[in-house]
Amino acid sequence: MANPLWWKGAVIYQIYPRSFQDTNDDGIGDLRGIINRLDYIKSLGVDAVWISPFFKSPMKDFGYDISDYRDIDPIFGNLDDFDDLIAQAHQRGIKVIIDQVLSHTSDLHPWFLQSRESKTNDYADWYVWADAKEDGTPPNNWLSIFGGPAWKWEPRREQYYLHNFLTEQPDLNFHNPQVRRAVLDNVEFWLKKGVDGFRLDAINFCYHDAKLRDNPAKPKEKRQGRGFSEDNPYAFQYHYYNNTQPENLEFMRDIRALLDKYPGTVALGEISSEDSLATMAEYTSGGDKLHMGYSFELLTDDYSSTYIRHTVETLEANMREGWPCWAFSNHDVERVASRWAENGEVNTAQVKMLTALLGSLRGSVCMYQGEELALGEAEVPFEALQDPYGITFWPNFKGRDGCRTPMPWQEGDNAGFSQGKPWLPVSPGHLANNVAKQQQDPNSTLNAFREFMAWRRTQPALIEGDIRFIETDEPVLAFYRQHNDETLLCCFNLASTPATLHLSQQSAHPFDGLSHNNASLHGDTLHLPPYGCWFAAV
Repeated sequence: MANPLWWKGAVIYQIYPRSFQDTNDDGIGDLRGIINRLDYIKSLGVDAVWISPFFKSPMKDFGYDISDYRDIDPIFGNLDDFDDLIAQAHQRGIKVIIDQVLSHTSDLHPWFLQSRESKTNDYADWYVWADAKEDGTPPNNWLSIFGGPAWKWEPRREQYYLHNFLTEQPDLNFHNPQVRRAVLDNVEFWLKKGVDGFRLDAINFCYHDAKLRDNPAKPKEKRQGRGFSEDNPYAFQYHYYNNTQPENLEFMRDIRALLDKYPGTVALGEISSEDSLATMAEYTSGGDKLHMGYSFELLTDDYSSTYIRHTVETLEANMREGWPCWAFSNHDVERVASRWAENGEVNTAQVKMLTALLGSLRGSVCMYQGEELALGEAEVPFEALQDPYGITFWPNFKGRDGCRTPMPWQEGDNAGFSQGKPWLPVSPGHLANNVAKQQQDPNSTLNAFREFMAWRRTQPALIEGDIRFIETDEPVLAFYRQHNDETLLCCFNLASTPATLHLSQQSAHPFDGLSHNNASLHGDTLHLPPYGCWFAAV
């Protein structure tokens, strides 16, 4: 019988389908491209793929604005392609997790097209509508994360509708039980097709404050958040009322009850709130809500052993029952190979160390496509930008296109991604890191990734063990992972200069033959080279 808890400690490989592999030469990746690369994905030693949205969409936010939750956008293929993808992945022992964007739809979704027509139609209350104030201004001070007020006027109804993101992404009204039922029916459509789970986008945004109370102002010195910059007006408020409402917990239970009907399926919630770690703990507590929580806490510019330890320990202290999922990169943030690099210069030794560090934390792991190749952030000129977020906030914030450029599969034009003009330019800096070249190099980051993931599978302590940190000075991070009678000591040097660590543990047995064990123990002193790692059984 298959392990229903396969997701605990799993390594999940995130695919941004637009940029993975194009098979019909329109310059946009597609489902057939993913199918064609499943052997490559299998070779990485990952447990599952998470595929970003491929549903029917006008693509104002590149698939996170859905106009039909039960169909594939033609640029990605069709439902037969998806069925084939599920079958082919499962044949290779790869689980398939797909995005679900539940808090909002496209403004071209049939529900919204009807809802906006009048205050009395069957879908009138399916979205968040509100009257203007006496002076004609929006009903409250809520802001969109993509810039400007979170309200847009609709002349047909003579009311405003709420959009926490783009104006083309109206928010559904989850206070309406019909909406909740319809949303869950859409989720079940994909469960019946055999998906193994869902990554739930912005899942704490489903409910809004029914009283539409104003958000309080945030002092200038506290204007920082996850997923937006300090110069974004969104940072000027505490977001107490436009997301993370108490009613959302009951909807999390509804999702879990649905998934429990399909044993072995999993819900991974993306959470961005005023205290994301506390919300992650809350949304995964009790065994009746989400299986895993996922946040932006390690997707920031903050890079130090102190910060990483504090983040993990804070979550550990709060998350008594749930299960974390950690990531250093995704499709919304600057690639970690650049973001945490000294002076922005990618260092392959650091990338290898970060792979091992991420794979050693307690929890499951999300690796973003290209992390295994040490891809840095691509430079995308303004005239080539596609991301509306970046276009709005240019030049202070360049948007998310720099982490979304096409995968470099080989040398030559378009790096083997497409025979057509790619939707985003292939980064010249990525060409030297292409898959075909790294396959042949035993010291490449790709092969180091494969080696570490293969070794990790043999270590139960890394898959499901507890974590206990050791007191260390910067730049060293060290902790024990323990499962039953097995204990591993994991040590990392986060800096480009050598470091040492005094070990009181005299009976450490390092893992011979693991290339990530590039440190050396002399007496009770561990010598860590720049970006060095060391793993030992104790």
